[in-house]
Amino acid sequence: MPSAPPPKRHPYDQWAPDARALDLVGDKWTLLIVRDLTGGPRRFVELQRTLPGISTEQLRSRLNRMVADGLLTRQRYREVPPRVDYELTERARALLPVIGELARWGYHWAWSAPRPGEAVDVGAILRAASGLPADPGARGSVHLVVVHPERGALRYAMHVRDGRLAYDEHPVPDAQATVSGPERAWIEALGPAASRTELEIAGDVALAQTVLDAIGGAAAHPEHRAAA
Repeated sequence: MPSAPPPKRHPYDQWAPDARALDLVGDKWTLLIVRDLTGGPRRFVELQRTLPGISTEQLRSRLNRMVADGLLTRQRYREVPPRVDYELTERARALLPVIGELARWGYHWAWSAPRPGEAVDVGAILRAASGLPADPGARGSVHLVVVHPERGALRYAMHVRDGRLAYDEHPVPDAQATVSGPERAWIEALGPAASRTELEIAGDVALAQTVLDAIGGAAAHPEHRAAA
C-alpha cells in the first residue's frame, strides 16, 4: 500500500475509503489538473492556459498541495526565466479511469451544447477520455486534428489498447487513422447532436469510429441530456 499523505487541512474525518479519496481529490480543480497532466508534464503557465477561470494563487496553492499529497512531482530546471514542470505520480495516474468514468457520467446526465461563457477546449474532452472502455477487439492509434480559428491545427492522438483509450499529447508517426476538422465540427461531433458529418476520416475508418464512439458515444442518448 502507498504511504499515507500528509493530513489535509479540512478532512472529512470519516474512516471510509471514499471519504479518504475525497480528502485528496475532492477540492475544486484537483481532478481537472490531473486530467490536464494526462499527456505528460506541463509548466505552470501551460496549466493556466488549460484551466481558464483559476487564479494564479489558486493554481499555485493547489499544485503545492498536490505535491504534498503525493499526486504530483515538481521538477525545477536551471533556466532563465526559471522553469518548473509538474507531472503525475503513479498514485495520480491511477485516477485516469475514474476521470474517464466521471466524463461518461457527465455525457449521460449533464451534457449540452456549450453554454454562454463556457470555455471550449476539445483537448480537455480528449484528455478526460483517457481510460474509457473501447471495443476490446480494436487496437491501434488515431491522430485527431482540431483546426482552431485562432491557434491553427491542434494535434492529439488516442490509442486503443486492451479495450481502453489512452491519450497522447503528441501525434505518433505510425497512426492507423486520422480524424480532422474545424473546431465547430468537433463541437458538433462531441456535443449532444453527435454529428460527424463535417469531420474527415482518413485511413482505418473502423478504428477511427471506435475511438470517436468511445469518447463521445454517450452524448447521443437524448434521454440523458441536460437542459442547456
